[in-house]
Amino acid sequence: MSFLNSFDISASGMSAQRVRMDVAAENIANVDTTRTEKGGPYQRKDVVFESFGTNSFQEALKNASLGKGYNSAKKAGVRVTTLVSDDREFKRVYNPNHPDADADGYVEMPNVDVLKETVDSMSATRSYEANVTALNAMKAMAQKALEIGK
Repeated sequence: MSFLNSFDISASGMSAQRVRMDVAAENIANVDTTRTEKGGPYQRKDVVFESFGTNSFQEALKNASLGKGYNSAKKAGVRVTTLVSDDREFKRVYNPNHPDADADGYVEMPNVDVLKETVDSMSATRSYEANVTALNAMKAMAQKALEIGK
């Protein structure tokens, strides 16, 4: 595996986790939004990831046994394929003075759970940090390899 491929893989992971953090922040920002452009309360969004360009373990083992090694021409990593809306029901809160209250005095609130969004953003942060650590380790390895050549 070449160093540049390793950098690309870590960079794709950092990019995907940044999108995940952005979506969690958007969800938290809209926790009280009862009226959107589409009408109705804000619907929570979630990120769907997809790996690409990876060899299965069996393929890698077969290539190694045949002396082919890792296919360095094959780009690998993770990407965001889509953002999906959460289809769970909206929370109904009794607030007859709210402008969006129905005839019974209930307001439909977004299906956003601040605790879940906080955990998602913490998880995304940890994954981002893990990719940074891997990137720094690869950079240190490359620097050591250059020192050997002196």
